[in-house]
Amino acid sequence: MAGRFGGLHISLPGLGSILLRPSAATTRTTITSNLPPINQDGLLAGGVDVNGQQSKRIGPTTAHSISSSSIGAGISDSNDSSINPPTTTTLLHHQPFDNSGEMALTVVKPSYPSIEMNMEDYVSETQRSNQVGDYSQLRTFFLTCFHSYASICATFKRFPDNGGDNEHDPELRMDFLNCVYDSLSTMPGAVHKTALRSIVHALLEEGRKLYSKDDVRALFVLLQCPLFSSPSTYSVYSHLLRQILGLSNSDHHLFVYWLKTLEANRFRNIVRHLLQFISIRQFPAGERGLPAPTRSRWWIPTGVRILALLNASNNNTSGSGPLVSYTEFYNSTLDHIDLMKEYLTWQSPDRPGQFSYCQYPFILSIAAKRFILTKDSEQQMILTARRSLVSKMSRNQPPRLELFFLNIHVRRSHFVLDSLNEDMGGLTKEWFQLLIREIFQPDYGMFIYYPNARCYWFSTSTETNLKEYNLIGVLMGLAVYNSIILDLHFPSICYRKLLSPPVVPANNSARVGVVRNFNLDDLAQFMPEVVFGLKELLAYEGNVEEDMALTFQVSFGEYNEVVTVPLMENAHRVPVTNANRNEFVRLYLDWILNKGIYEKFRAFYLGFHSVCASNALIMLRPEEVEILVCGSPKLDLRELQKNTEYDGYKSGDRVIKDFWDVLFELSPEMQKRFLRFVTGTDRVPVGGMAEMGDAPAETVHRAIECRRIRIGIGNQTQTELGNKDRQPNEYLLDYLQYIAQRLDIIL
Repeated sequence: MAGRFGGLHISLPGLGSILLRPSAATTRTTITSNLPPINQDGLLAGGVDVNGQQSKRIGPTTAHSISSSSIGAGISDSNDSSINPPTTTTLLHHQPFDNSGEMALTVVKPSYPSIEMNMEDYVSETQRSNQVGDYSQLRTFFLTCFHSYASICATFKRFPDNGGDNEHDPELRMDFLNCVYDSLSTMPGAVHKTALRSIVHALLEEGRKLYSKDDVRALFVLLQCPLFSSPSTYSVYSHLLRQILGLSNSDHHLFVYWLKTLEANRFRNIVRHLLQFISIRQFPAGERGLPAPTRSRWWIPTGVRILALLNASNNNTSGSGPLVSYTEFYNSTLDHIDLMKEYLTWQSPDRPGQFSYCQYPFILSIAAKRFILTKDSEQQMILTARRSLVSKMSRNQPPRLELFFLNIHVRRSHFVLDSLNEDMGGLTKEWFQLLIREIFQPDYGMFIYYPNARCYWFSTSTETNLKEYNLIGVLMGLAVYNSIILDLHFPSICYRKLLSPPVVPANNSARVGVVRNFNLDDLAQFMPEVVFGLKELLAYEGNVEEDMALTFQVSFGEYNEVVTVPLMENAHRVPVTNANRNEFVRLYLDWILNKGIYEKFRAFYLGFHSVCASNALIMLRPEEVEILVCGSPKLDLRELQKNTEYDGYKSGDRVIKDFWDVLFELSPEMQKRFLRFVTGTDRVPVGGMAEMGDAPAETVHRAIECRRIRIGIGNQTQTELGNKDRQPNEYLLDYLQYIAQRLDIIL
């Protein structure tokens, strides 16, 4: 609340009450702080409502403090939120008229405090403080260092008196900053309180006089502070996040690039702080010192939107790859909220702008997305069946109850043909496995197997039945719908094409399944030898036309046949030269990945989307679609052991202990091959081992059952091992290795 003399009282856990009051010299000439009060409901000061939406209003200005963005325009940029007080590069002061009668303007540069501490002095003082237990000097340093945005920049900028917006370098002494934060984490609570008091002052500072983009730098520095891992600091943390959210679009762009410059561990810590902040506010457990949820509704939208900046930075593919895996943005606690309510809020046209986690799908785990996808697809199927029943009854025709319940009849000798003539419904895992194995046989000529890459790609041959490609798409959709993993081996670009676009266009003539931002890495996933040759072509320093004698007509080999394809009109007459070789490579990739298989992939795409007919696909990444279809390649034997039930044995029996000891000793590749032997696949479904279906067990004498998965121990091995109380590891190891090595023959 406001103090008697225009100050501001803030109560923070463990810090007591703080009164911040502007000096008399600045009270009348600076802009009133726009930081929202900590305890206020409804529309919060600063133009942000409880859902984190920006209100459209013009920020205040005064004659003595003019925003650089408003000079000449008279108003602030509509993209700039009024949450933050405007920053200035220089200040313009009116002076008396000169001899010519014109008013003179004096340019006044910002004046930053002088911070004497450097990294060497800081390390020395930290060591001394730890030895003697006296942290007074360090407390003084933190009180000064974080007292204002200017002091933060004076401490950590390489050149404090320079501004700039170099997106590739925040121009900070990151080694010094990292050293300060690493040591701060281990210091006593009294030092933490001093640092937090100083940060509060910096956030509430009025009329900042800063060099260009130093407000963004200061916020970038503060976001990395390790103290925000504690819920007791969330009242401060929330306002820091809000000030970051209040930056302009161009500053957010700069912020995203600067986040990319962080070390992976430090980037990961910021992500974890935000995820914890969101979880604790989503599921309040009576944390002391935190405001009531009704008074901090804006915390979650604000935290999620800042997390979106980090996700954008992580997905920025310029330069190096992602700093962390996309799965590290998952918040698994959100699996327990009403996911369909969130989804319907997102889809509701009557509530535009209403916050929903589905607007930011990177935060939802793949299990949550699968739940939404299957539920929505189920509702779409029910609506379709209901419309069909109503239509039949309106024409006095008997309803087709098989729309809801379906038995399929297929002959093993005509498996694919009979499956094509059936309407697919609730199908068994065995049906999926048998059909996949059959349809990928070379005799059908639908897919080309590339042994070096161990994966399949679509045949460019025109002598194929599009219904069969549609069937594979339907099969993949049904696998997702029924939570069954398939033993498919497509390159990852296949799943990118499945999401291009993620929802089938209403226009039937619209092109689907076409990837435009392809590159050599996409082709290398299944044709690495060809990519090697194309890279050699691009890097060749001689005369390409004379030395290689290539044209824009290329040949492909499929099933011992050579197919010649023109990449452009009159391709056989157009030589490949140094000048057009990049265009040649682009057209070559486009043919293999798009044009040469367009009709086949279109049928495949429409088949998949006929089952997964849900807008929830918009939330999925291509990698997540692959996991939903094929399962995760990460095998966790500890989870397998934890979910195992025993038939005829106990977990303490020697043979059981030996079995797990030997299985853990196998190489990861051998473990996967063994899992494939007993379950039909070496991948794990989204829900973990507990969701793997029945696997037929051959020559089973005793079985270890893992939630309906039978791991068979054969008759031969039982004879060799004898009584279960006398079974050495060596025999069991030999048997497991025999299974893994003979896998291809057994299957």
